[in-house]
Amino acid sequence: MAIPSSPPLPGRLIGYARVSTDDQGTTPQRDELRAAGCHDILEEHASGADRTRPVLARLLRDIRRGETLVVVRLDRLARSVSHLLAVIDQLEAAGAHFRSLRDPIDTTTPQGMFSLQVLGAVAQLERSLIAERTKAGLRAARARGRIGGNPGLRARDPDAIRKLRARRDASHLDAVLAELDSWLPTVRRMRPHQPWGDVVRVLNRASGQNHHRPWTVERLRRTVRRLAAEGIVDDILLTRAPPQRGDDRLIRLVAGIKASAPDATLQNIATQLEAMHERTPRGGTRWHPSSVQNLLTRAKRSGLLMITPAERLTETSA
Repeated sequence: MAIPSSPPLPGRLIGYARVSTDDQGTTPQRDELRAAGCHDILEEHASGADRTRPVLARLLRDIRRGETLVVVRLDRLARSVSHLLAVIDQLEAAGAHFRSLRDPIDTTTPQGMFSLQVLGAVAQLERSLIAERTKAGLRAARARGRIGGNPGLRARDPDAIRKLRARRDASHLDAVLAELDSWLPTVRRMRPHQPWGDVVRVLNRASGQNHHRPWTVERLRRTVRRLAAEGIVDDILLTRAPPQRGDDRLIRLVAGIKASAPDATLQNIATQLEAMHERTPRGGTRWHPSSVQNLLTRAKRSGLLMITPAERLTETSA
């Protein structure tokens, strides 16, 4: 008896092939993905445990509604159930789908969604069991007279508190420096001309929230203040943003979005502005690419964005 084929997947199929080292090849994965109908295949050399993979982050940022991310096996995408579910949640938020060729996961089918729900239930059960075992261990330790934690902190010893704060500060600074290139250029472009709230919204939308927890105004301001104290950035970034007319603010906001994601299309930026609940210059809620183009043109004339040689040639010819 012939095995019924799975229903056709909607939209474009985007393949993702990953190997851990440069010595390994992606050819077997590419062959399977191409046979499955993937015309676009992105490759990455990175550990599966690394959640900051740039190729995957760019794919998740750019994937469009109706498109499907396809992998050969689940472990090519994620090494933990929690990471897998987080990626699929991001795809669903974009209106996209996910399929693994060798696993029963296909979010375009009822059976695939059921398998995904089972995975989610297993992950939740695992978290509950770990929490319960931790609580049981703490109760047993207390029954034997053992109290966890730092004795100096329990006694409110100033020296112990000072050492803990120093360790936390050093750890925080190391983490900030490790990711500096992913967010500081945007801050430098937008501050102090734009309010902190606008900067935070651009950063959170541009990053996809893949490499760190979402920024907040207070955390970003505190981090920049720390970098200024270390001499890494100029104190001017911390000055108060000047009052702005509506158009000026939108021009700077769109310029910040474009500078943070140079490959973003006019429609991408329009969609992002709607997601940020920004009003158009005329007060509407629906953004059109033409409105975005107008703001980008004004941003370039104001020197907020670089004019490409092709655009400069066009202006000269005109």
